[in-house]
Amino acid sequence: VPGGRYKSWKRRWFILNDNCLYYFEYTTDKEPRGIIPLENIQVREVQDRHKPHCFELYAAGSEFIKACKTDSEGKVVEGKHTVYRMSAATDEEKEEWIKCVRQSISHNPFYDMLAARKKKAQKTNVHSKS
Repeated sequence: VPGGRYKSWKRRWFILNDNCLYYFEYTTDKEPRGIIPLENIQVREVQDRHKPHCFELYAAGSEFIKACKTDSEGKVVEGKHTVYRMSAATDEEKEEWIKCVRQSISHNPFYDMLAARKKKAQKTNVHSKS
């Protein structure tokens, strides 16, 4: 995972559970270094000239991805990423991660409600014109 302002790659271990992606600095860590709720985000395969088998999480708009991490002093802070790029060990592993993340992405009910209202309004407009 590239991190910080300089986008250097950092090794992290991930657990996907309850529509959240938890990442750890070491395999022995009991507490996650960060949490990325899989809400209103998307996942895509990407090419990276520095690393193979890459994919990334990104916000649908240009807003930041809702996430939090533990800083160097142990305080929980809000993440400031618009994209999280990851590199899997193999192509098969990358495909599996993309598939599992897609299945776990949840949409905020508020956005679903807005989309449903918009669709209903469009149908109403179509019927009223004929």
